[in-house]
Amino acid sequence: MEQTSKPMRIAVIDDDRMSLRLARRVFEKAGVEGVYLGSGAEALAYFGGAPGVDLVLLDVYMPDMNGFDVLKHLKADPVYRNVPVVFLTGDEDVKTETAGLHAGAADFIRKPFAAEVLLKRVKNIIELNRLHGDMASEIRAKTEKLSRAYIQIVEALAASVDAKDRYTHGHSSRVAAYSREIARRAGFSAPEQDTVFMMGLLHDVGKIGVADSIINKNGRLTDEEYAVIKTHPAVGAEILKKITDLPELMVGARWHHERYDGRGYPDGLAGEAIPEVARIIAVADTYDAMTSNRSYRGALSQQKVRSEIERCRGSQFDPRFADIMLSMIDEDPDYRMREI
Repeated sequence: MEQTSKPMRIAVIDDDRMSLRLARRVFEKAGVEGVYLGSGAEALAYFGGAPGVDLVLLDVYMPDMNGFDVLKHLKADPVYRNVPVVFLTGDEDVKTETAGLHAGAADFIRKPFAAEVLLKRVKNIIELNRLHGDMASEIRAKTEKLSRAYIQIVEALAASVDAKDRYTHGHSSRVAAYSREIARRAGFSAPEQDTVFMMGLLHDVGKIGVADSIINKNGRLTDEEYAVIKTHPAVGAEILKKITDLPELMVGARWHHERYDGRGYPDGLAGEAIPEVARIIAVADTYDAMTSNRSYRGALSQQKVRSEIERCRGSQFDPRFADIMLSMIDEDPDYRMREI
């Protein structure tokens, strides 16, 4: 038998001692490492603590535990669930074969088996399974690389928006981090937390369309200038709508300035009508605004920030997420959670 680049290791499980001896002779002659077990119980004891194998040859009919029972245990084990299992049987019953394939068997080999046929089929199945594994690993690696690149692009875009305002460098990253932590404490799944983080990074992307002279103005904005500032949620939503594979990204951008009492903008949504993630970002955004230096004032004291969030709980902010933010503040006695 032609050797693959990586040595193969198999397990053969059969209560027929003659079949085991024949299989051992065939595989040892071919240089295939193997373990030979005489019952289902013996097999489960071995698999419970043994290193992995590339393939399992399994007799269907054994007195203590049949092959279907052993297969069920292997498929439930995270170490072995992806290892191909090939049934050995002298049974010509199509129903048995069909049931085995439905249960997860990779193939059937008839007994008595011809040595060269057995070797060739075992080799083909192992090589095909390894190929699938290699392809899956490569796809995962490329997907992770693309994900990292995508996050880096988003972070760069967020940083470019923040750079328009000389007083708010890092604002979007902090809002994203605070938002993700609120979501985590609120019981969001890990993928949902990642989405919240991305939405937080991009919540102010619409400020790209606001003149620097307005964003960096010292002193109070005129009504006309404030009206321009208030366009950034809708502008951001329009920009992010173009990312059609992730349509949820625009949610945070459009509605992070809505208020729980319905007095926010741009759409005057209230209460539960405001998307949940936008309600999270609203608290995080306001917290960072109060804890950062701005053109018109310095960062507020932690006590003042806390009292403002508590005062606006139920009016500006969803009470649930305001309470989580208050808990985060209370767990930060040294006031580290702010612009440095």
